[in-house]
Amino acid sequence: MNARWSKKPKVPELGDENTPYDDVDDFYGFWYDFDSWREFSYLDEEEKEKGENRDERRWIEKQNKAARQKRKKEETSRIRQLVDNAYACDPRVIKFKEDEKAKKIAMKKAKQDAIKQRQEAEEKQRRDAEEEERLVKQKEADEIKARAEVAKKEREEQDKAFKREKKLLMASAKEKNYFASNDDERVKNILDVDKLARLLSLVSLKELNEKITSSDDESAKAAYLCEVKAMNAKLEEEKRKQIQALHKKKGSDGSKSLKDWPDVELQFLIKAVNLFPAGTQDRWEVISKFIKQHVSTSNKNAKDVLAKAKELQKNDGFMKDAADRKAFEKFNESHKSAPPSQQGVPSERLESVAEQQIRQTGTNPAPWSADEQKLLEQALKTFNASTPERWEKISEAVPTRSKKDCMKRYKELCEVIKAKKAALQEAAKVKKA
Repeated sequence: MNARWSKKPKVPELGDENTPYDDVDDFYGFWYDFDSWREFSYLDEEEKEKGENRDERRWIEKQNKAARQKRKKEETSRIRQLVDNAYACDPRVIKFKEDEKAKKIAMKKAKQDAIKQRQEAEEKQRRDAEEEERLVKQKEADEIKARAEVAKKEREEQDKAFKREKKLLMASAKEKNYFASNDDERVKNILDVDKLARLLSLVSLKELNEKITSSDDESAKAAYLCEVKAMNAKLEEEKRKQIQALHKKKGSDGSKSLKDWPDVELQFLIKAVNLFPAGTQDRWEVISKFIKQHVSTSNKNAKDVLAKAKELQKNDGFMKDAADRKAFEKFNESHKSAPPSQQGVPSERLESVAEQQIRQTGTNPAPWSADEQKLLEQALKTFNASTPERWEKISEAVPTRSKKDCMKRYKELCEVIKAKKAALQEAAKVKKA
């Protein structure tokens, strides 16, 4: 009915359920853009020719034209509503929209699945990489642990071998009376044997033990003296190099010179540094107080103590040995210059170690070395207060000291600990004030 008013002569057919969607789309496109030739002029209410003059005819034409446009608009709206209803109810369009919607959903789902698969692949790759890295690290850790265990076993074997050779050296030297012809020489050789056992390498110890055990007394003594001479020469050379380096360092520092340190102050400084380890609150103030408590003439402050401690640290072994040797020489000189009535006691102290240990009344006037101190501490831990004949066993564990020396040293250590506590309390009071 409406196709007869189309300006286009060829109007598409409606088609059926088998019509391709492109033809259906062209059909609805034609009707949505329908162009009608109807003007509705035959429905004009007044004729233009009936106007009496030009203005009236023009007004009639204007009224007719407005009426035609209104009818044209109504006709277009009617056809558009008809097409909308047909399009909305057309099962072919409905099916196409459902297919398009399903297609979009499928494409969206496929895209999401692809993203999910990619993420899962990346996650799997990441987990595989982490697992591989973990396995590599675990393998490295196992190798490091295995190497550490091997190194530990080697160190333990070396330590055992070193202890065995050291014990053999001490036993061989003791069996041969420490290669000495008198008691004074025997005391000196005991210290040298102990020093050899500490300073020689494992190979050198083995060679020296082979020479001592496989030779007669004279050859063994010659081998021992040769090693002692080589050791002393090496120590002297190292000492010389250290002193040269110290002088060179002092020369480069120039302007900042340290105060003079008497031997007695130096001894108490070394003791205080060992008594008050790093981490002690106001450590250098405490050490300064400790020195002033034992040396009334001391005027060293915390900065002086710190500077001297750094100097001693750079020349650790040699400076301490030099300080001990100077103190021992000063002790001997003071007792040699004493009146005869007072020389009796020191002369008894200078008797041989064997006689002192037998009588358990003599003493060794030499300052205690670090090795003797370690032996004493170990013996005190091994033989507690409930051990029968405790001090006899402790003196046997320290070959160069008698029972009286060990007991006296123990009392001195107790006094030092008390002095340490007092110095700490004094420093705390000063700081609080």
